[in-house]
Amino acid sequence: MYLLLIPTVAVFGYGIFRRLRQWRIGRPVSRFDRPVQRMIRVLRLGLLQTTIWRDPIAGIWHAMLFWGFVTLTVATTIVLIHHDFNIRIMQGRFYLYFQSLFVDILGVVAMIGITIAGIRRWCTRPIRLVYSDEATWILILLLVILASGYLLEGWRIAATDDPWAAWSPVGNGVAVASLAVLDRESLRVAHVITWWGHMALVFGLIAWAPYTKLLHIVTAPLNILTSNLDAPAGSLEPIDFETAETFGVSSIEQFTWKGLLDLDSCTECGQCTAMCPANAIGKQLSPRDIILSLQQHLSAASRQTEKVNGDQPDGSFSVIGSSSSLAPEALWQCTTCAACVHACPVAIEQYPKIVDMRRYLAMEQADLPDTLQDALTSMEQRGHPFRGTQLSRMDWADKLGIPHIKDVDNAEVLLWVGCGGALVERNLRSTRALAKLLQRAGVRFGILGREESCTGDPARRIGNEFLFDTLARQNIEQLHSLGIKTVVTPCPHCFNTFANEYPEFGAQWETLHHTTYLAKLIGENRLQLDLQSARQITMHDPCYLGRHNGITEEPRDLLRHTIDSDLLEMKLNGPESFCCGGGGGMSFIDEPSDQRVNVERAQQAVATGADTVAVGCPFCATMLEDGIGSLAHDSPVEVKDIAELLWEAIDDQPTTSETNT
Repeated sequence: MYLLLIPTVAVFGYGIFRRLRQWRIGRPVSRFDRPVQRMIRVLRLGLLQTTIWRDPIAGIWHAMLFWGFVTLTVATTIVLIHHDFNIRIMQGRFYLYFQSLFVDILGVVAMIGITIAGIRRWCTRPIRLVYSDEATWILILLLVILASGYLLEGWRIAATDDPWAAWSPVGNGVAVASLAVLDRESLRVAHVITWWGHMALVFGLIAWAPYTKLLHIVTAPLNILTSNLDAPAGSLEPIDFETAETFGVSSIEQFTWKGLLDLDSCTECGQCTAMCPANAIGKQLSPRDIILSLQQHLSAASRQTEKVNGDQPDGSFSVIGSSSSLAPEALWQCTTCAACVHACPVAIEQYPKIVDMRRYLAMEQADLPDTLQDALTSMEQRGHPFRGTQLSRMDWADKLGIPHIKDVDNAEVLLWVGCGGALVERNLRSTRALAKLLQRAGVRFGILGREESCTGDPARRIGNEFLFDTLARQNIEQLHSLGIKTVVTPCPHCFNTFANEYPEFGAQWETLHHTTYLAKLIGENRLQLDLQSARQITMHDPCYLGRHNGITEEPRDLLRHTIDSDLLEMKLNGPESFCCGGGGGMSFIDEPSDQRVNVERAQQAVATGADTVAVGCPFCATMLEDGIGSLAHDSPVEVKDIAELLWEAIDDQPTTSETNT
């Protein structure tokens, strides 16, 4: 047996070595800091597999198979130590409880898990799975290994007349059934033959694993261990424009080594694509297929490096456009909502790869939709992406008497309105409501007015990292020169950029979303709500607030202050919320009428029976109002920012500034 183990380990080790060599062609990135935090993440996502349980059936069968094989592996190791090394580490009743009874039961549990997986793969056939002969043979091989293990146990019990047989109920059942048709001598012979066949299958599976999707047994924990801890789901890496030879990614070696490890960690479960809003409405975009297509390119690049004695691949073959999943039109359909990253059970970062390829299209090829180019041009020339707007950044503040931040003594916060809150007519009333709430609470705040500029979020998600870099540095210099300590903004995109991306450029202020700050004011009794309405409200969670930054309860707590009934939750809410369709520059793209994410989300909202959809994002407000307006339904449904609903909950008395005006 040990002689057979040597080539098994050699083949397995070579397979892992080949993968390591593949990852090394990627660019360097640091992902081994904070080891304790990383190990906790591995225990939570890898051992407890919390993400897989979002799909209960997949969670059940995978847990049954995983824990069954973990238990059997531990039990086999104990047998080896006991009998081959003559070291007793488990004795007495505990040995019977664990090594006999518990292990016997867990083996059956694993077989049931395989059966459920087989039924899904061969009978119900969920559309999100990848169907291949390899996956079929893996399940068959696992089932045969488990079944032959029970035959070995049963025949051993029968041949030796084991006095403790009752503690192994499945094996004992096999023994009783076998003795009914064969004598003990025949069972001894069958046991020897089957034992060697069983070992051959086990060793063969071990040797084969690195060359199949079973590789994820190794790569998934490693991928989770090296996942990004610094920012929300799928943060974006900045570009060092002084040293970068190319901008963005067009060939496989331009990804980081962690990005290449992502590719080899994919289990083909399809949860990313199942959660993708663009794919859900029939668009071409499929995060799973992007990863699998890139995986093929990684294998091709690895073969190329082997031919040139380990040197880097020449990068002559662009991955962009090489398949339908990597076609530019598919890449431009991403809303950067990060549902794919959030859903992935092995911490693959899908949407950052999409943005990396967009960067190449935008900055190296200037190949992007005209409306996106118009938005970028407007940001460069006017400091905002809304080309053609007739509004100025101060129209919303008419007659409110709001000062410039530099004219406020001991200012508590800077109100950063954002482009969507100031330059889209529908959102003016939301921004006014927020400002009046701050005035009512006596907050010493100011604004930048016409000096406010876009944070650069649309530019970064579209792929023009250079424009984002320029805007970021300008804004940081301006806010630091004003001595800003705290920023409050109603836009989750501005919030995410300030809180998670600007610190990489040296920003040193606190950023709060307006729902968090308003909740703080209410908690301090600085803002008191007087009225409760009879509205039936459902809450839409903005992706850049709920999923990217985990802020889901503060908005709901605020809404509960304004109504006398319970919130009506949509099926997809909180971190699992369905996108409004406006992120990633998609607000500036004219979509086909039958493929609009905002219409799908509007239908989900209307289905709750609510008369009001509460939002905490100016982009969500415009997208959902447009989506609801396109639906044919009997009852009118309003879209309201949470600030508007809070202002309605205050007795209608003018603020001090309005009285003075």
